[in-house]
Amino acid sequence: MPGLLRDYFVVLPDSVAGHAVAGQLPVPDTTRTAGGAGGTVTVAHPSGRPWVVARPLVRKVSHLRRGDDALVLIGPDQVPEAVLAGLLEGARDRAGLERCLARLPGLHHVIAHLSGETWIRGTASGLRRIYHARHAEAGTIASDRPAVLAHLTGAPLDDGALALRMLDFLPHPLSRRVLWRGVHETGAGYGLALPAAAPGTAAAPGPREYRWWEPPPPELPLAEGARRLGDAVAASVRAHIGGLDRISCELSGGLDSTTLTFAARATAPELSLLTVAARDRYSEDETWARRAVEAARGGHTDTPALAHHIIPADQAPYFYADLAATSAELNDEPLPVAPGRARAHLLLSRAHATGSRYHLTGYGGDELFLGLPHAYQDLFHGNPLTAWNHLSGLRHQLGWPLLPTLKALLNRSTFPRWLAGAVTTEPQPVTRTPLLSWGVRQSLRPWFTDHANALITEEFRAAAAGEAEPIDRWRGRHVDIDAVRMGARHFQAMEDIGMTIGLPVAAPFYDDRVLEATLAVRLAERISPWRYKPLLVEAMRGVVPDALLARTTKDHMSSDEHQGLREHALELADLWTGSRLAERGLVDARHLLRLAAEPFSPVLVEHSISSTVAGETWLRTAENAWNPPDRTPTTISPSEAAR
Repeated sequence: MPGLLRDYFVVLPDSVAGHAVAGQLPVPDTTRTAGGAGGTVTVAHPSGRPWVVARPLVRKVSHLRRGDDALVLIGPDQVPEAVLAGLLEGARDRAGLERCLARLPGLHHVIAHLSGETWIRGTASGLRRIYHARHAEAGTIASDRPAVLAHLTGAPLDDGALALRMLDFLPHPLSRRVLWRGVHETGAGYGLALPAAAPGTAAAPGPREYRWWEPPPPELPLAEGARRLGDAVAASVRAHIGGLDRISCELSGGLDSTTLTFAARATAPELSLLTVAARDRYSEDETWARRAVEAARGGHTDTPALAHHIIPADQAPYFYADLAATSAELNDEPLPVAPGRARAHLLLSRAHATGSRYHLTGYGGDELFLGLPHAYQDLFHGNPLTAWNHLSGLRHQLGWPLLPTLKALLNRSTFPRWLAGAVTTEPQPVTRTPLLSWGVRQSLRPWFTDHANALITEEFRAAAAGEAEPIDRWRGRHVDIDAVRMGARHFQAMEDIGMTIGLPVAAPFYDDRVLEATLAVRLAERISPWRYKPLLVEAMRGVVPDALLARTTKDHMSSDEHQGLREHALELADLWTGSRLAERGLVDARHLLRLAAEPFSPVLVEHSISSTVAGETWLRTAENAWNPPDRTPTTISPSEAAR
């Protein structure tokens, strides 16, 4: 069945109704994944009723109960029982548990029952998220997948949230708007508390959010921060691939993928590296990838434990290829990376064919280590001369005019005021517009209907009128963290493609410990207009050869996207024929059909269509995700109940 989820968990109340809900959970489709792996892990309440029901295809469920207290960790590795016992014994309350958890890589969903209350959280990076909804009989249920909650509660799709996803960038807090009505997302860095019903009462109090994570102050010098970052990256890589005999890495030739290649080289006995050759003859990625392989082999070209596979450029699909295949995964939301699915599927399929048991990618490196111009707003407050010196260098590189740059630097607009005007009907901002505010201002697309435009602008205004709070009071840190969380959402598409193929995919840079180590470094040393990713470079000294750390360029694939509009014009025309978005009154299908016939139209040069394509393909999958609800009997064995 198209789009049926293969991996999820739910947290249920200790009641007869909660037990009944467990019997209504959708059955994952493991028959179309390599090996047909899968299975159900049930962690019980003391009563024996199901508390956590997990159906992991890739991740591991670790759990332990000590009397009335219990802890469940769902992540890439199996956590030893002795470690779980230490976590539980060292925690007297929620804050104590968080202090103990800081010793582990930050990659897990955490579900704990302490002092009569259930606490659930994901990760600060947003890689792991929590959703909740109210079931008519069972009350509040939680999950890592909103589609599961929508299935259980019968929640309809929300056109306002769907219209928002047609934008390229959905800023905080609008990124939390779930695609189904009545399903809510708990913010990254926040957890969900589910109080138990008071004695003698049937209904439990409603859920409440609590903040468990704060970004560290940027106080560390570069050298100390680099040491912490290097340790965090190494620990994250070990958490994913430790103990496995054969893994793979995407080696684009860029600094991020090269870093993970050498980190994995120190852990994995057998390593397969995959590089997709570029069509652009001026591309440098393949050259740098070959240099990295040569360095990793130490000059021995016949090293059997290190294989390099180059996928010829003419075998790599253009963007917008095989759009119908997106129905194989039901992502939590439409993701702008969806038009590149065929390319990602090819790479992961080739990696799987090498016998790889885990695949590492450098996703997240740009968001973490490049540094966005908005950060100079923060630096200006404490060190205006240094800020202006750095900003002057950046201004000359980007062609920002002097007076608009000064005006943007001195602007003190509040976050709600910025959010209210963050979308506009005006043309896209020119490339020479200074970016020093709370985010990127976006233009509504000419193929959006008046109804869609009204929904989008009202969503922004309502969020602003609700006195939306920024992630951090400093603009630069707010934008940096929001960018990381946006990238983590997008990476979900890669994870789900990997599950379709049967190959776990990881992005170690989205580990909370990596994020914390990055944010803890002094801003003036973490980013620079004259150095490329200085923090990552220093962190990898002694791990990655200096000759490879010297690269300061980065290739882009914009030509493949534009060419894809021409190569797959017929597929795009088919997509807009009978468009589901058009049926909901959100896009003008005739306008989109004209653009499909004119792939080099100036409109498509000024406005990206990828998010609209992603919305259309996601909507078709979501509408057909489940036929009648799958009803599966739930039984709790005595051994499960005792755990």
